[in-house]
Amino acid sequence: MRAVLVFIDGIGLGDPSPINPFTVIETGYLPSLLGGRPLTREAIGYSDERVTLLGLDALLGVPGLPQSATGQASIFTGENAPRLIGCHLNGFPNKTLRKLLAAKGIFSRFIQEGYRCAFINAYRPPFFHLLKLGLPGRRYSCSTLVTYYAGLPFRNLEDLREGRALYMDINNALLSRMGFDVPEISPEAAGKRLAELSGDYDFTMFEYFLSDLAGHLGSMEEAGKVIGILDRFLGSAAAGLDPAESLLIVTSDHGNMEDLSHREHTGNSVPALLIGPAPVRRQIAPLLSDLTHILPAVRTVLLWDG
Repeated sequence: MRAVLVFIDGIGLGDPSPINPFTVIETGYLPSLLGGRPLTREAIGYSDERVTLLGLDALLGVPGLPQSATGQASIFTGENAPRLIGCHLNGFPNKTLRKLLAAKGIFSRFIQEGYRCAFINAYRPPFFHLLKLGLPGRRYSCSTLVTYYAGLPFRNLEDLREGRALYMDINNALLSRMGFDVPEISPEAAGKRLAELSGDYDFTMFEYFLSDLAGHLGSMEEAGKVIGILDRFLGSAAAGLDPAESLLIVTSDHGNMEDLSHREHTGNSVPALLIGPAPVRRQIAPLLSDLTHILPAVRTVLLWDG
């Protein structure tokens, strides 16, 4: 069984309310997937022949609001990163977390177990200059570091043009505005591409973080754009995956965009949206209660033999 992980930064499962864009913004795919419910706290536990929605604890027993560096490190290593360093850490991983990512990163572990893995995000040219220097400095995301420590190839804009990668905004609009010669694509085309690329691997990962930026802006307009793109992208990706061969897992590191009454993170649980074969979902759903359980859940999917 193949596993496809879509990591979306900064979305939690909040209450249905006028400050929650998942309640306010009308979309086609996610509510239809969840029996007419928006992606909110009230949909936790929903399950049918196609989907299961769980809520994951992002606090991990550590006081304070969950943050990106520790949340992502927990997802990508299966270890309680905030407990390891004694706090929730925002931004980029520190030395201790980088050591954790190097030792127990999700790609390294699965490659050692014989699985074919891919991180399909494309990077702009300046990154490859830094890559030649061994990635000096500290401002690298957890996803970049687990890819680097595993020795996986990074994808560039030529890969993007040739359909072998996706950019972090899904539709390439940011690259176009920056002046790069890359055609914009629809969210539907991007979702189809994710599904097609995943067919070459046992485990495929894609990261999207404009949701967290929209939450920090506190803008319903920006949040609406993000949700619209994500809804169309996820719908297309799910439709393109073979339901007998792949499980799509959508999750996040902390809440943020679901509560636009302020511009900070939230303590809300985050989604573990599972789309795929019911027997696999029934197997892994009881194992998922916090961020550290994503990695072992993916392993269970990879080991699944029906």
